[in-house]
Amino acid sequence: MVSKFSLNTLFILLISSFLIVVSLRYEPDWKSLDSRPLPSWYDEAKIGIFIHWGVFSVPSFGSEWFWYRWKTAKEPGIVDFMNKNYRPGFTYADFAPKFTTEFYNADEWANIFKASGARYIVLVTKHHEGFTNWPSNYSWNWNSMDVGPKRDLVGELATAIKSKTDLHLGLYHSLLEWFNPLYMADKASGFKTQDFVKSKTMPELYELVKTYKPDVIWSDGDWETTDVYWNATEFLAWLYNDSPVKDTVCVNDRWGKNIRCKHGGFLNCNDKYNPGKLQKKKWENAMTIDRYSWGYRRNARLADFLTLHDLLSEIVSTVSCGGNILINIGPTHDGMIVPIFQERLRQLGDWLKVNGESIYGSKPWTHQNDTITKNIWYTSQKSSDSLDVYAILLSWPEGKVLTLGAPLPSTTTVVSMLGYSTKLNWKPGTKGGIDISVPVIPSNQLPCTDAWVLKIEGLKN
Repeated sequence: MVSKFSLNTLFILLISSFLIVVSLRYEPDWKSLDSRPLPSWYDEAKIGIFIHWGVFSVPSFGSEWFWYRWKTAKEPGIVDFMNKNYRPGFTYADFAPKFTTEFYNADEWANIFKASGARYIVLVTKHHEGFTNWPSNYSWNWNSMDVGPKRDLVGELATAIKSKTDLHLGLYHSLLEWFNPLYMADKASGFKTQDFVKSKTMPELYELVKTYKPDVIWSDGDWETTDVYWNATEFLAWLYNDSPVKDTVCVNDRWGKNIRCKHGGFLNCNDKYNPGKLQKKKWENAMTIDRYSWGYRRNARLADFLTLHDLLSEIVSTVSCGGNILINIGPTHDGMIVPIFQERLRQLGDWLKVNGESIYGSKPWTHQNDTITKNIWYTSQKSSDSLDVYAILLSWPEGKVLTLGAPLPSTTTVVSMLGYSTKLNWKPGTKGGIDISVPVIPSNQLPCTDAWVLKIEGLKN
């Protein structure tokens, strides 16, 4: 027989559990939404791959803003390109059937992204041109099933990522569409009407989440009006409370021109945002390997692409300051990730195989840069009984001794280089800090070709 005491205890526990569940529901306002803890996987991941792909990949000239720059900005270079290469009367919609994707193999893409060492991806599902890379019920005859590929591009990659890798799936979605008549009418009303939001933008977002269950919703196209027009807080409250990804999903800050860099799960602030110093809130540096475009450009030159050193410099400065980095590539209209992008991603993966412990799951240290020697960034990791500090050298030391001003050594300090088996000799610095003997390592025995990492254990600070 169950005692009265046991029944009362069980009742109290049930009521307490119920109240906890109720209290965890988020209200559709920024104070409540910003109180939601960011799922831990995102901060631990550090590195993501951004994929800009759409109808703009067909002209592959200028940038992914091709349509706007042609018809609204009327940039001479774009206008001249169209006049010289396309018949009179050619429209942007005429590019869509040429978005053929015949070489698109989602499994191969997943393999490349996994080999890069990234922990998540973000695929553009719809850019500002409005073309959806999935068979949306809200984008009639302007989607990847009705015209062009005749395929569910988002679905194929989502399946490959989830079945072939342990990467997290993220989806980019533009709130606005430059030339959608409903959006243009709402804009003309001073955004007092919301026909576009209610019949297009929000239904698409709910559809994406329910269909593909992404762990990142990366919003964009927010800059012309406020979050009130976009009904952003209502969507995010549903996303956090009742969606199929409520416990894992992360969102950025692009939900209205008054919201960017203020609210959201993590902050993008601006494209290629890298403040170079520690920030109070989790942030992300979304940047490009092609210096001049997010989408693929047929006329890009080798010098237009970041070198591995450029890329690593951006990564370590970002992670040292507490950010994640989202590295963009642009596939071709036929579905290829061109060799220059593949090479950079695989080079990055090789570097992370050696040095990943200084990046994944790391936390900012008390210093981001060294106080004496330039081009050194710090990260840290908690070990079982202490804090391990990583000094990431963006250039090989010039002399026989490397002087670091920030670390304060103790009698138990140990210094090593990731990927190199021999411990490094050191002594207290003459100006404070630590002097580390630079080993003579044959080039064929170097652990990597760029950005070497010193692991320093047992510091006082």
